[in-house]
Amino acid sequence: MAPRVRAPELPQNFTWLNTDRPLSLKELKGRIVILDFWTYCCINCLHVIPELKYLEQKYKDILTVIGVHSAKFDNEQEVENIRQAILRYDIEHPVIVDRNFEIWQQYAVRAWPTLVIIDPDSYCVSTASGEGHRDTLDELISQMIQANQEKGSLNFQEFSLNLEKQKHPLTTPLAFPGKVLADGEENRLFIADTGHHRIVISTLEGEVLHIIGNGKSGLTDGNFTEAQFFAPQGMALDEEQQLLYIADTENHTLRQVDLKNQQVKTIAGTGEKGHYINSHTGQALETALNSPWDLEKVGNNLYIAMAGLHQIWELELETGVIRTYAGTGGEGCVDGSLSNAAFAQPSGMTSDRRELYIADSEISSIRAVGLADLEEVRTVCGSGELFGFGDIDGIGSEVRLQHCLGVRYIPDYLWIADTYNHKIKRIDPHTGHCQTMLGDGVAGHQDGQGKNTRFFEPSGLSAVSFHLFIADTNNHVIRRVELDTFKVTTIEFPNLCAPDVCIPKTTI
Repeated sequence: MAPRVRAPELPQNFTWLNTDRPLSLKELKGRIVILDFWTYCCINCLHVIPELKYLEQKYKDILTVIGVHSAKFDNEQEVENIRQAILRYDIEHPVIVDRNFEIWQQYAVRAWPTLVIIDPDSYCVSTASGEGHRDTLDELISQMIQANQEKGSLNFQEFSLNLEKQKHPLTTPLAFPGKVLADGEENRLFIADTGHHRIVISTLEGEVLHIIGNGKSGLTDGNFTEAQFFAPQGMALDEEQQLLYIADTENHTLRQVDLKNQQVKTIAGTGEKGHYINSHTGQALETALNSPWDLEKVGNNLYIAMAGLHQIWELELETGVIRTYAGTGGEGCVDGSLSNAAFAQPSGMTSDRRELYIADSEISSIRAVGLADLEEVRTVCGSGELFGFGDIDGIGSEVRLQHCLGVRYIPDYLWIADTYNHKIKRIDPHTGHCQTMLGDGVAGHQDGQGKNTRFFEPSGLSAVSFHLFIADTNNHVIRRVELDTFKVTTIEFPNLCAPDVCIPKTTI
């Protein structure tokens, strides 16, 4: 029998969030503890959060979960950015900021996410890497409770915490808007109000026209006031049919909004998270999806940045057939044929109708995926490596981005939301030449002109005429850029408020 290993004590002098004081394993003796080693960029880490939330609620009087945030990207090392991630993903357990991977090394962790299970005697009893361990952990916790109850060594009591969302409630009119879509023909702006689980429709000047969704997370079809979403992200518009398509990310579904009749329906996904190896083809409503993050409509097909599967998918709107379009499902950067290519958490998508352009966030690169006769994948710029990030303008592989989430084609350039560098950049899709256009690289909220402006993790872009619209996610606002002068202003929405603050009208 292998010797039992006592869990190393947690540092008391590190920064702790979601609690008003550091926690120690000594004081938690008699309780079951799960350490969740995570980094907030990682889609697999985000998938673990609801699994842990289920266990936390089921065993709230005996289980303590502690998030150990071991940052991958430089930007993720900043305490305020981690706090914003805790608010964005509604994390309700203590989080310790793992400075320089010290706790990671003490526990011999090798990958994100990793869960370490500690028994009531403060010994490590199990480790699980990756996602999808909820049922296994549920059984293990039940067994530990039974075994330790007989010894009388359990410390049953509900643990009270001082949560970040209690100290910093999300009362802003928008909350972590992830994507934005501008419609110049009808003077409309569609905003994925991700943190409020709804879609806001306004004029391009900020006058609110409609609100789709009641602001509560859920998966409910129906009219605008009945419908529910769960952290919606990317959108695509069919102007002729007046249909809006939405990547309902945390519901793992695609939704269709009939803008004329004000009705919402689910058109793809089952509401469960799907797992596929290599490729899949099936009926859309019978196929489980995995964190669809952005959409692009080309012809009668809807293309999907399937972040959770590291693939690009395709939905035939006429037949309802959905299939893998590009990517093996392995996380990485592999150019070549559609079937052999590899992506790493694709999170933004646009098109010039010859190619799809992808913000491939975990490798901080921009990729191009051929349509029609091209059917090849190439890297436009960026290192193509999981740890090849930074902030360097240049050409092709010498370019360094940091977890880019947004991309928009405006002839003849790609505009990029270089999210973790807090900048907006412009790229020539043919030469790969990349140039910073907006933002000085410091997280903040500052209107102005060109590089004399500041953003805070911008994630989505859209454009009409001579204006670029930016979902400035951690600032909870939409910014407008005059492309002839590069003047940046913040759009005001005077008739909009948070769902819990007031009940706004759904129509003007």
